[in-house]
Amino acid sequence: MSIKRTKQRTFGRGREGEENSFGGPKATTPEKTWAESIEGKNDSAFAAYSMTAKFAKGALLAHPKFGKGVVLDVEPTRIEVLFEDGTKKLGHAG
Repeated sequence: MSIKRTKQRTFGRGREGEENSFGGPKATTPEKTWAESIEGKNDSAFAAYSMTAKFAKGALLAHPKFGKGVVLDVEPTRIEVLFEDGTKKLGHAG
């Protein structure tokens, strides 16, 4: 026996270049790559990562395991950081 499922509608989440469900073009903001984010930055620009430190969006940090990274998103107790190997969620002082 099969169960028929209806398609869920997505509002404003189309593929790149598509119009959103409200008829307007979808706004796209290209994310910088890791290399573009740290390009031209010297080692002194990177703060040492610590769970007790507080970080802001766009901050540069140096993690002992993952290396150099840039903060992409800030939540009350976690940050999302872009490293060369990909993004990681780390704790920080909220």
